[in-house]
Amino acid sequence: MTQRTLLGMLTPSSNTTLEPVTTAMIADIPEASAHFGRFRVTEIALSNQALAQFDDSEILRAAELLSHAKVQSIGWNGTSSGWLGFDADERLCRRITEATGIPACTSVLALNEIFDLTGVKRFGLVTPYLDDVQAAIIKNYAASGLECIAERHLRKQDNFSFAEVGADELRAMVHDVAKEKPQAITIFCTNLRGAPLVEELEREVGIPIYDTISTVVWKSLKQAGADPSRIRNWGSLFRDVQ
Repeated sequence: MTQRTLLGMLTPSSNTTLEPVTTAMIADIPEASAHFGRFRVTEIALSNQALAQFDDSEILRAAELLSHAKVQSIGWNGTSSGWLGFDADERLCRRITEATGIPACTSVLALNEIFDLTGVKRFGLVTPYLDDVQAAIIKNYAASGLECIAERHLRKQDNFSFAEVGADELRAMVHDVAKEKPQAITIFCTNLRGAPLVEELEREVGIPIYDTISTVVWKSLKQAGADPSRIRNWGSLFRDVQ
């Protein structure tokens, strides 16, 4: 029997985009499968109630259950460290690996690694988030030496609603950001249906686009010892970034 590649994915409870998109994305790797664990996330805001959703103890409980499936990587499919600070994801990955013995990654840390590998210092940002959440993301990247030179956001708070954003609206946001000629654009939310649009949008704007569902799949496959370049038609990330 071919050695299986088992990817563990931690998923916000109200997310309806991540699972079908991830499953479709890895379809080109028949021995790979994604296995999902959920914990409560229903809103994205800077209130104490909203921030408390990302308490590590809840995430660790979900990670421990995923470890029972003997997954080879555990990925946090969320962008919360964009506003909480990147150290939150670094700490989370350490704690997951200490608790399970399994390598861990996150959407945001993978994106940051991709920016570093490709030399990106000036980027465009597309999100569904509120004004203050967007500002916090931009501030955290600026503190790390990366400048957001163009952004669009939808001022939404309810996490479920992000998946209701239509393809045409996402296309328009990416095209608007692309006018400022960033080195790369990130669609920064794992409940936006941006990943299926990346291939066509990259052809249209001529700029690499890194969706945060794609980034965690890319890193999870690497951690599991699989080759991300086997994924076809989901953007330049899988073709060009090693």
